[in-house]
Amino acid sequence: MKILGISAYYHDSAAVIVEDGKVLYAAQEERFSRIKNDASFPEKAIEYCLNESGFNVEDLDLISFYDKPYLKFERLLETYYAFAPKGFRSFSMAIPIWLREKLFIKQLIKKRIDKLSQSKTNKIPISFPEHHLSHAASAFYTSPFNKCAYLTVDGVGEWSTASYGTACGEKGIQVLGELQFPDSLGLFYSSFTYFLGFEVNSGEYKMMGLAPYGYNSSKRVVHYINIIREKLVDIKQDGSIKLNIDYFEYPVGLRMVNPKKWEKLFGIKKRLPEEKLEQSHADLALAAQKVLEEVLIKLIKFVKQETNEDYLCLSGGVALNCVANAVLFKQKVFNDIYVQPAAGDAGGALGAALAAAYIKQGLHFDGLKRPFDVYLGPKYSNLDILRLLRKQKSKYQYFENMEELTEATAQFIAQKKVVGWYRGRTEFGPRALGNRSILADATDPNMQYTLNMKIKFREGFRPFAPVVCEEDYDEYFEPGKHSYYMLFTSTLKESLRKKLPNDFQNYSLVEKRKFIKSELPAVTHIDFSARVQVVKKDLNPAFWKLIQSYKQLTGIGVLINTSFNIKDEPIVNSPEDAYLCFMRSSMDVLVLENYIIEK
Repeated sequence: MKILGISAYYHDSAAVIVEDGKVLYAAQEERFSRIKNDASFPEKAIEYCLNESGFNVEDLDLISFYDKPYLKFERLLETYYAFAPKGFRSFSMAIPIWLREKLFIKQLIKKRIDKLSQSKTNKIPISFPEHHLSHAASAFYTSPFNKCAYLTVDGVGEWSTASYGTACGEKGIQVLGELQFPDSLGLFYSSFTYFLGFEVNSGEYKMMGLAPYGYNSSKRVVHYINIIREKLVDIKQDGSIKLNIDYFEYPVGLRMVNPKKWEKLFGIKKRLPEEKLEQSHADLALAAQKVLEEVLIKLIKFVKQETNEDYLCLSGGVALNCVANAVLFKQKVFNDIYVQPAAGDAGGALGAALAAAYIKQGLHFDGLKRPFDVYLGPKYSNLDILRLLRKQKSKYQYFENMEELTEATAQFIAQKKVVGWYRGRTEFGPRALGNRSILADATDPNMQYTLNMKIKFREGFRPFAPVVCEEDYDEYFEPGKHSYYMLFTSTLKESLRKKLPNDFQNYSLVEKRKFIKSELPAVTHIDFSARVQVVKKDLNPAFWKLIQSYKQLTGIGVLINTSFNIKDEPIVNSPEDAYLCFMRSSMDVLVLENYIIEK
């Protein structure tokens, strides 16, 4: 059975092809359109999946969309009615779009698919699993478990903002409970994202990166946490929450919160996007992060109590918070935790297809025997790249032998040069995991500044992730979850850390960044944490070989790995994207498959 999974119209649209329960190809629309977090119908992503698989539209047995539009529309109408007359402006803007497009998604999908069909008479059935079922399926059916509990947490699907239950290879997914709109942990966190001047649905990870600059035991952080608990959210023992909607505007408004109310509550002004970050902003980010973690800990303890399962699958946008994931893992409530690498809405397309496959076909799931392969996007040949380089009149070196290519690349990195590394298929999900990556020396104290200011053109406080081969993990990091997808943080080994001054917390955010914190300063965050990617040899042999070549050359088995893009742009997809990004930034070297180009 061949199934096309689709997510669209909110953020991170994507398409996935699944055949008999096996994921063949997957891609986000943003990679083709070059619009970050593109929410439009994923026409180019669908076209890619069909072309690459060799299937025609007529070969498809089913199309599965990642949520139920009518149920979502019901929630919209009931919410506006409950808050009327408040929210009329938002209502008048939203309803025409629903009546023109979103309410008729089934007809819209048929119309768009007809454009790709040869016969123009396709009658492929379309299914609509619930949003949180799609999230749950995306996690369970890509996990190593054949039996587990699951927890999904995000902004909102149709009505649900979180759900939990059990998943079993024989019985499928059983929903045991849900938290419903407007009480949402994801929207709670996004409200702070908005107030701190970051973009909702894409800036949450920036706030997560800012939070460690807060001073954990300071009176201000404690004060902020108390305000949040007393005024904004009532946290129940089972992890369910009740938000004080008097302070939130997202149910019917055009913004997340009323800035004046929050300014009075916290005693600071709403930050504008380009305004300087102050210590108070970091302290508020930390307070929000701590409350998020508190709720999640209560949730997983409740899920454990209710299910008595040994393993847990996590999905939904909140599951992309790698700091919180590490906190949950350290609780040891479950023997192991698996997080789906495209846990947000893009992964909804994956889950919609997998849910349909296992429900419709009655397939049995035994758990994956090897980690889920995220390299599901487009790949380009050396011939494609040669055409580009000739067109650009670029000088290049060609390496027939992989060992020679990785050795040459390692030499550049050892010389403190920044390398764009482009090989194999594009990763599915928000992280570059060694196929569309920018790589650099983690031991260079100036490299974080160089990458942020001259390569990525982004905020200076943003940390960079280290990448290490699995067999070398223990040499650099404290025991923790080995994440192949950068979804958990680890702590740098104490022997590699530098001692910070006793009055460190009295320095400004800019001054704090300037202190050398470890032997790997470019990847060590202010709290000695790092969002580590662990590389397994058989998952990405070329990337593993490059890291090993660098280690043989320098004695260091860790590199910086950041996504191959610049601020506010999606990760590069085609060789043309990579070449343009290379030329527009201060990168020194570009590796395109077997070709190396120097500036």
